This record gives sequence, C-alpha cells and structure tokens, in this order.
Amino acid sequence: MKALKKARKLIETSPESSEARILSSLVVALESEASYPVNDLYKLNFNNFELALDLLKEWRLDRYCMSKVRLLDLSVQLGDMEKAEATPAAAEKTPAKAG
Repeated sequence: MKALKKARKLIETSPESSEARILSSLVVALESEASYPVNDLYKLNFNNFELALDLLKEWRLDRYCMSKVRLLDLSVQLGDMEKAEATPAAAEKTPAKAG
C-alpha cells in the first residue's frame, strides 16, 4: 500500500497544491464510485502521474481483497446457518430416553 501512503503524505504536506487536489479528487471519486475526469491526471507531473496509476492499482487490489473478505464472511455465515438448522433436526431424530 505504498501509493496510498505516498498520496496521503503528499496531500498532508501540501494540501493547497494542484497536485494534492487532483489526487484527493481521484481518491474521493474512487471511494464514492463517481465519475472522474481522466484528463485531470495529465495535469500531474510525471512522478505524481505514476503515483496516481499506482493508486488505481492498489485501490483495485484492495477492492478485490475486500470483496474476497465479504465473500468469505458470507460463506461462513451460511455454513453456521446450515449447522444451526441441522442441529434441531438431528435432535428430533434421536429418540428420547424413557425414564
């Protein structure tokens, strides 16, 4: 997550700069899944343009990882639900002991 940290550092150190504003707008657009004018990236110097591309890559990877985590969580919940439903059925099949 180097690009995320670099972008945060750039925005923190010089929030008034056009470079920081462009990267900040990119981050907000990515998070909100809003449209972003790609031509704004061409206003960045070469190093920050590369940073923006790395940011996009990391954002996509992070999104994939979060989707994977959500899928795993949902799968575990479903497994727990199936176990909970099977437990009462198994108890019904077991004959009660006569005392």
